[in-house]
Amino acid sequence: MPEHLRALIVILVLAGIVFAMARRPAADLIPDQDFTRRRNLWFVLTLVAFLAHSFWVYAGIAAIVMTVAQKRERNPVALFFLLLFLMPPGAAEIPAFGLANYFFTLNHIRLLAFFILMPAFLALRRRADTVPFGRTWPDKLLAANIVLTSLLYLRETTVTDTLRQTLYLFIEVFLPYYVASRALKNLSDFKDALFGFVIAAMVLSLIGLFEYSRNWLLYTALTDALGVQQEMTSYLTRGGSLRASVTTGQAIALGFVISVAIGLFLYLQEDVRSKMQRGLGALLLAGGLYAPLSRGPWIGAAVMIVVFIGTGRKAFKRLMLLALAGVIALPLLAVVPGGQKVIDLLPFIGTVEVENITYRQQLIDNSMIVIQRNPWLGSFDYRSQPEMVALTQGQGIIDIVNTYIGVALAVGLVGLALFVGFFAAVLLGIRKGMRSFPHKDDESRRLGRALLATLAGILITIVTVSSITVIPVVYWSVAGLGVAYAQMARRLKQTTPAVTASAHLQLR
Repeated sequence: MPEHLRALIVILVLAGIVFAMARRPAADLIPDQDFTRRRNLWFVLTLVAFLAHSFWVYAGIAAIVMTVAQKRERNPVALFFLLLFLMPPGAAEIPAFGLANYFFTLNHIRLLAFFILMPAFLALRRRADTVPFGRTWPDKLLAANIVLTSLLYLRETTVTDTLRQTLYLFIEVFLPYYVASRALKNLSDFKDALFGFVIAAMVLSLIGLFEYSRNWLLYTALTDALGVQQEMTSYLTRGGSLRASVTTGQAIALGFVISVAIGLFLYLQEDVRSKMQRGLGALLLAGGLYAPLSRGPWIGAAVMIVVFIGTGRKAFKRLMLLALAGVIALPLLAVVPGGQKVIDLLPFIGTVEVENITYRQQLIDNSMIVIQRNPWLGSFDYRSQPEMVALTQGQGIIDIVNTYIGVALAVGLVGLALFVGFFAAVLLGIRKGMRSFPHKDDESRRLGRALLATLAGILITIVTVSSITVIPVVYWSVAGLGVAYAQMARRLKQTTPAVTASAHLQLR
């Protein structure tokens, strides 16, 4: 039996376990028919992917299935999140038949954008209650960022390729942000969308634990069977163990996705009635976070937990208890079987691959020299600069393992200011929205705490990784969730005085 079909059997079994376990807590969060329909869609598209033996066959069938599913879907963000990690990020070129080298490259994420996000975008634009794009500061900063990046493409490539790159920005940056920021109107919408992301991450977690324990990357053979290009390195090890990657293409990308799911889970868990189900979910995500052996996402997840606790009730007491638990856990790890291996992998105190930390420091030092040559708008040939060539690794690549540095090198300090300013505006919007719910036990405030914590953790994590594979789609989407939350809080704040005034008139 071909390897990808053997992998399919394992994937179906593992995913079946996760979806079966999630059935009961899902009933506490979303309508059962939505859960069943999306679960079945996940299995159908997975079967099509593994049995198609051609990316174009998969793309054609998936386009039809997604179109039908989208018409029946009440929450496109939830559907997008659930299907986002279904396939590896391999891409295929659409031929231009002599008009150009090719029209553009197509992959699973872009399929989702065209057949789920695009119809949602068109529908949302026509709705009277949708805030027009450009009304908020995040909108303006994102638009400026996209325009600047598109214009700067002209200095390094042709007009045709610039149009192609601009299309990618539209479908991979604008559409996820816009739909996430406009489609969610109330708490039930947020629960639905966040649950879609978390359940998808739980499937990744169990498959990742299998990959880690069995030294077998289950999706590697699929890209070969479909005949698509896969740029990311597949088998990577750390401390003698395989680093799981599942469908994300890179171990650190998998860790990033799981850490984001942990941040969103902090909100959802309170609405799951069964303590055992909550504990199993947390344990599964923790295992999924460990399986890629990526330290940056570990730090990001820790930041999320600290920020979430720090913005809640009895913050100081709970943070002290958390710190005490961490202090106690380290000596315990040193004596339990396998615990020393975990300690060796920990950031800052571990001994495994400490040269990676040195490389990141060298990257910052050398990049600063290159940035100073073209500080405002960056340069398209920064990788050819001698300071960057000196960072070439054994695989023959210059790994820009810092998203902020990558932005500054490519589009300069102006682009970096727009990038950072966008996320700062989203964070401020979330924080302002939280003030609309002064009671710290309020469910709406808890949602704001989770979104604030998740975005803060993301902004810390991307210091340690470039924007590869699914990472940028995730952080633009989460930023959209933050804007949607701020708009929801604003609407509630505007309606509350009206309701209060009406009540006073009735009493009189």
